[in-house]
Amino acid sequence: MNSPAEDPIDEAAHRVRARRSLTYLFMVAIVMFFAALSSAYIVSRGSADYWVTFRMPVDFWYSTAIIVVSSLSVQLALRAARHGDKRATATWLVATLVLGVIFSVFQFKGWKEMSERRMNLVTDKVTMTAGVYGVDFAITHKGVPLERVDSLYYSQDDPGHTAPLNADMADHWNVSSGYFHDLTFSHWLHLAGGLVVLMVLTVRALLGRYTAQAHTGVWQGTMYWHFLTGVWIYLLLFIAAVH
Repeated sequence: MNSPAEDPIDEAAHRVRARRSLTYLFMVAIVMFFAALSSAYIVSRGSADYWVTFRMPVDFWYSTAIIVVSSLSVQLALRAARHGDKRATATWLVATLVLGVIFSVFQFKGWKEMSERRMNLVTDKVTMTAGVYGVDFAITHKGVPLERVDSLYYSQDDPGHTAPLNADMADHWNVSSGYFHDLTFSHWLHLAGGLVVLMVLTVRALLGRYTAQAHTGVWQGTMYWHFLTGVWIYLLLFIAAVH
């Protein structure tokens, strides 16, 4: 005896719920990934003998403003899709895609400035950090800032500057630089995936594939982009507070 056919409307609703659940699960997995990196950053910060603090390149703050604006534009794309406005949906998706590319440009400019200060993903020794000491960067010993005189570093307990610490520092790596790049570049890799998703959504929108009744893809892309915006703001504030 054949079972009754499933109602097409119920089947479509089930697919939508499944896709939304997968979207949420994917974002939870990313949260766990960044939580693990953040925890490792805090542990390393607390246990390091020498730690490099640094001034955040201004390009990262510019990129923050851009990704916030892009989050607004992608929300407008979702709103247009819900109203069945195919042209506006495509327009706002294109705007979000362009803003995402501009965000990426400022990210790479910020990393370039960090590289010029010898703060790279592949870390250098703490004594090799470049820039204006006390402005671009500083080095702490067990949480206490060191004094620098003619490229030599001294403890604040050595006011006469008789015992430079450079020899002891020579064996210590600039761990803060490595973590900074791990966090920010990992975020950008997820955002690069989001840019690919936006390109697919834009093409489908230009082809008129989304309607007021069927726009789950736009919803997924919008939620993921909002999520990436939130993660970036968290990372920026976390690094600014901890580093």
